[in-house]
Amino acid sequence: MISNNFKKRSLTSFLLFLALYFASLFDPILLYLLIIIGVISVLEFINICNKIFKNNYTRLLNIIIFIIYLFAYCSLFFYFSKFIYLKIIIFSLLLGCIASDIGGYIFGNILKGPKISKISPNKTVSGSIGSVILCCVIFSGLIFFFTANLSSIIIFTGIFTSIFCQLGDLFFSYLKRKAKIKDTGNYLPGHGGLLDRVDGILLGVPMGFIVLSLFLIK
Repeated sequence: MISNNFKKRSLTSFLLFLALYFASLFDPILLYLLIIIGVISVLEFINICNKIFKNNYTRLLNIIIFIIYLFAYCSLFFYFSKFIYLKIIIFSLLLGCIASDIGGYIFGNILKGPKISKISPNKTVSGSIGSVILCCVIFSGLIFFFTANLSSIIIFTGIFTSIFCQLGDLFFSYLKRKAKIKDTGNYLPGHGGLLDRVDGILLGVPMGFIVLSLFLIK
């Protein structure tokens, strides 16, 4: 049975996707949206760091690294959205990451089985496999729909995207566990904070793009 929490998570995910997609049709709107997402994410990350790191220099260093990474991420996202082919890839990866999250939830709840890590007790091996499968199906399907291309490169990219998406999720789960908090915020239905929603996307999309680029270069 599908829980209300799952419905909220899915709705929040697709609303974020649609907001970014429609904003990408108008450069100023996309820029403002990325700035808002960036500022909120940084504020949430600062809150996490304040709870984890006692040393001011260590805390500041981690915050600076995150800001630099996020600035590069948002800048490239904004730039790539100007080119139709790159835009197709970026948004296909984005939707693939969302599918990875949904696949993990569905497969994990239906099949259950052994846990992956103590960092995130709800994540199972079956859920991880489900994440990879659904991410591959959605990403490959979108690329095929827009480009009529379905090669092993596309499938491998879908696999790696899901893996990195899950690693991003686990990384932020580890940080929240260290900070002794459940969510990074409380304003997104089914998720909590913005970082709870974009944790996997922050790593999955860029790493998926890099993997695809490396394959294409070869």
